[in-house]
Amino acid sequence: MLYPRAMAILDDLRRLEEDINTTRQGMSGELIIGASTIPGTYMLPAVAASFKNEFPGISFEIRINDSAKIVDAVANSELLIGVVGAKIPSAGLLFQPFAEDELILVATAANPLPAAITMEELYRLPFIVRERGSGTRKSIEALLGQQQHALDRFNICATLGSSASVKEAVKADLGVSILSRHAVQDELANGTIKHIQVAGLVMKRNFYVVTPRKRTQPNHYQVFLQKLLNP
Repeated sequence: MLYPRAMAILDDLRRLEEDINTTRQGMSGELIIGASTIPGTYMLPAVAASFKNEFPGISFEIRINDSAKIVDAVANSELLIGVVGAKIPSAGLLFQPFAEDELILVATAANPLPAAITMEELYRLPFIVRERGSGTRKSIEALLGQQQHALDRFNICATLGSSASVKEAVKADLGVSILSRHAVQDELANGTIKHIQVAGLVMKRNFYVVTPRKRTQPNHYQVFLQKLLNP
């Protein structure tokens, strides 16, 4: 009974201190943001740089982990804001859409696969998958299920712990994989990886900003949150 009320009092004290500091010297403070791999690696640094230009007194820490762990950290008040690739049900949390993403099948450019294949052909290819808890994997499983396909029918040759490791394995021709377009945009541009269309398969998802539903954010967090949701 005491803990949530004590947290609310501490939040009020922090906000009062921040309001005074903002009045005296402009907004300042540290923003600690949790993020899953794709938004944390490929999207948030640019948002942070833009915000830092506007508010030089702000410093950033971006903690990257899989979506499940980031959601747990927000639920346990270890983080005030997370950006994740999948909605993971948790009482007391608010998920707000942040950006759209497209998941695409990729192979090394040297792979002789044609530019388009069928799902039956995909099932037979050596396939690299992200670990359980990854937002990308959860999204793949959900999107496949919506279209009457299943990940357990794939010929999984490796399970890896990050999009970067999956991307490097694809470049080394260990297998093919489904990855965020954000994660492979440079490789697609320079021709080291190629996009393979899969007949009838469309895989789009949202990234979400996750915050505590009832807890009021400190002032600089509120301003940054608005920047995320209204770029």
